[in-house]
Amino acid sequence: MKLTSLTAAFSFAAAPLMAADEMTLLLDWFVNPDHGPVIVAQEKGYFAEQDLEVEIIAPADPSDPPKLVAAGKADLAISYQPQLHLQIHEGLPLQRVGTLVATPLNCLLALADGPIKSPADLAGRKVGFSVGGVEEAVLGSILRHHGLSLDDVELVNVNWSLSPSLMSGQVDAVIGAYRNFELNQMEIENVEGKCFFVEEEGLPPYDELIYVANTDTMDRDMIARFLAATEKATQYIVNHPEDSWQVFSGTSAELQDALNAKAWVDTLPRFALRPTAMDTGRYATFEAFLHEAGLIPAQNPVSKIAIDVTAN
Repeated sequence: MKLTSLTAAFSFAAAPLMAADEMTLLLDWFVNPDHGPVIVAQEKGYFAEQDLEVEIIAPADPSDPPKLVAAGKADLAISYQPQLHLQIHEGLPLQRVGTLVATPLNCLLALADGPIKSPADLAGRKVGFSVGGVEEAVLGSILRHHGLSLDDVELVNVNWSLSPSLMSGQVDAVIGAYRNFELNQMEIENVEGKCFFVEEEGLPPYDELIYVANTDTMDRDMIARFLAATEKATQYIVNHPEDSWQVFSGTSAELQDALNAKAWVDTLPRFALRPTAMDTGRYATFEAFLHEAGLIPAQNPVSKIAIDVTAN
């Protein structure tokens, strides 16, 4: 696998008679187990079977990929369902075209042996976060589920340092921690964490990681072939978890550590087995949730937010 810049060009010693269709996929962050089906599809040749040549790019800024797709600089980006709702209301021409991780990964994280036994215990305490907007709405919903509000806690921007800020005592809990990463990171540091899962704390379930494309310029056939390749890769991962880990981790020495190995095991059951399949009710419910939270001015129809590219 090669990660390249947007300006990189490929050269070939001999061009095939029929060239594959070229696609650019922007990841949401550096390569990690969340991207397992994409990397395995690349390494196992499943994209090539679909006559695709996929350029996989890790962004310098994780907020850039959807914007670059909206600007026509890439074909697909891995993004997040909650952010997509907001971005559409901001005027970005984006739609969900497939699902990568079909369950929430986000959780409210506290120390297992600390004073927070329930979100209700956060009254008068500090909660760390990294991204405003959606995370505040998520936290507000959890607090309301326990008779509190955002006014009852002190929000602290910890600038992506979620588990370190919790372990150091800078904050009493953090929102936006991923249950497949931060929990394992703390365990490796011999600190036990406790996750309060957002979907068990009053929040509607949602797709954590999705593929988004430009509403106006997307090539539905090419995207459908991309998703068919990632579906085949997901089936391989489920059927051969150890072998697929070797394929995935073999692409970079940086992936061959305890954290990524643990995250791989925890992420595997959360991959979308049918990446094109769409739950209309899930997107409608989350749009309503954001509207009720005051984060969007109105409710868009699901057809504006998400599509099944294989449907007629």
